[in-house]
Amino acid sequence: MKLAVPLILIFSPFFLSQAHADVNYRIDLTQPQHHLAKVEVAFPRSDAKQLTVNLPVWRTGKYQVLPLGDAVRHFRAEDESGKALEWQRSASGEWQVKLTQPTKVKVSYQLYANSLGQRVSHVDGSHAYLDASGVFVYSPDFRDQPVTVSLKVPDAWRSYSGMVSEDTHLFIADNYDVLVDSPIETGVSQHRAFSADGRDYELVVWGEGNYDLDKMVEDLTRLSGQAKAIWDGYPFERYVYMVHATSGASGATEHLNSSVIQRPRFSFRERKDYLGFIKTASHEFIHTWNVKAYRPKGLVPYDYQQEGITELLWIAEGSTSYFQSQLLLRAGVITPKEFLDDLARRITRNEQTPGREVQSVAEASAGQWVAAGGDYAQNHSSNIYSEGYLASLALDFSLLSDTGLKASYRDLHAKLYQEFKIQDVKNPAGYGVSDVQQLLGELSGKDYGDWWQRHVNSPLVLDFDVLLAKAGLKKDYGNDNKAIAYAGMQIREGSLRLSHVKREGPAWRAGIVAGDELVAINDLKVTAKGFAARIEDFAPGDTIKVTLFSNDSLKEVSLTLAEQPSEKLVLTSVDKPSRKQKAFFKAWLGIDWPFDGEGKLKG
Repeated sequence: MKLAVPLILIFSPFFLSQAHADVNYRIDLTQPQHHLAKVEVAFPRSDAKQLTVNLPVWRTGKYQVLPLGDAVRHFRAEDESGKALEWQRSASGEWQVKLTQPTKVKVSYQLYANSLGQRVSHVDGSHAYLDASGVFVYSPDFRDQPVTVSLKVPDAWRSYSGMVSEDTHLFIADNYDVLVDSPIETGVSQHRAFSADGRDYELVVWGEGNYDLDKMVEDLTRLSGQAKAIWDGYPFERYVYMVHATSGASGATEHLNSSVIQRPRFSFRERKDYLGFIKTASHEFIHTWNVKAYRPKGLVPYDYQQEGITELLWIAEGSTSYFQSQLLLRAGVITPKEFLDDLARRITRNEQTPGREVQSVAEASAGQWVAAGGDYAQNHSSNIYSEGYLASLALDFSLLSDTGLKASYRDLHAKLYQEFKIQDVKNPAGYGVSDVQQLLGELSGKDYGDWWQRHVNSPLVLDFDVLLAKAGLKKDYGNDNKAIAYAGMQIREGSLRLSHVKREGPAWRAGIVAGDELVAINDLKVTAKGFAARIEDFAPGDTIKVTLFSNDSLKEVSLTLAEQPSEKLVLTSVDKPSRKQKAFFKAWLGIDWPFDGEGKLKG
């Protein structure tokens, strides 16, 4: 639906009639060289004694408080006659504007937009990426009111967003919540339009790189048509895939009607690199349902000024990771081998991460807002993405087993979408632990309380041999595998300083800690490039002397090496898979058994 707003809107006086929209934003991007922009916001008449103005302290899709308010300078507020109003800053993301009489209020400020890697804001001579959470202030008094956003940009620029567009550089949204979840990409970019399953899609790519637009559109079309494998219906009519081919930034963020994916500009051509892109696209696309259309109670409605705590982020993120390759497999974008190799890598990572034995996925979810990476996290924390993926796998296999293949984890998410769809920000719905358990009971006819306690509220410990066998799969390291020496410590790239020492591993037991700097092994100098090969000079069970600097003091320790497999884990067919196992595999992934009679993957 388009709003019948005359094109002269962009050039008309800033205090527009409320017949057009209640909150009006303008941003001037015509001098982008130093990452600076000018923002103006017109709020409707207020009868209060003060107007509270906020800039979020976090952005959706990243569960971490960010210093977004530091980008604001030259803050000014004035009444409808242009007279300056008194104001004071009351929090990192809050300003209080004093009102002496009823008036409309205009707020203006300079914005420093140089947070590309955080996917918040970035302005330079070629484009601007604008996520409203770090760009546009709002007032809680008018959060639910319609908004317009007009952009003043260089002549060659084109603007795109999942929002409704009335003109090339003019967007409208039902309220601030839609605006904050509908980023804008404007600048010099490449654009393609396509359709899938009755919905319109766009691909917008900013930056030069070794990508193939035709290949991207082909695979995104296939992916976009697979949502019906899980959900009945769409939460959008039009969807925009935004891609940044750049340097120094990588990652992705989901939104209501779009996603932004950042990749190194020359990381598209090789198959391994391209898989990283298309899996990320799938992940963010799935989030359009799982997180944007339905999400846990702690995140409904969004409180932009403080954290939203929930024990269910492992469903929001881990389940999305779990489904991302499944949709690509069903679409024929990736092969069964590529799917199984990805699962094998996840199993290996899980088995090599001691933190999974310490923290449950429920605790990791609740603590995500203060979670940090690094050595401590690997040794003492679970990850809502990786362990959340495996918890989802375990729950899927449990549902399939308990229902005789009649219900799966996809059915649970279909029900979450049906029953907890966020349709109105004023009356939002969010699901809790009891809601998920109730739906599991409805699907299976069983009480999942004990399962939840063992797999969600307790550290996740899975017997992968038993689990995989249900689908006719087994772990295998190949005929060339042998036991090689393992020290349980990792160095930083290009350095001999240790980035990680595995809890209860050989180095840990020897008293070596992250941050120590290696000097020699058995009195011979070791190099960063040759470290791994030097360890392989020894056999499992050998005791070596390690010389290192610890807190700048020279230290010698004895370390007894453990063992690890020389080859990578692969998943292959069990010997003589049964019809039941093959049926389980198909119910799980939606494709036929991919192995031939000799246990080799077809094709």
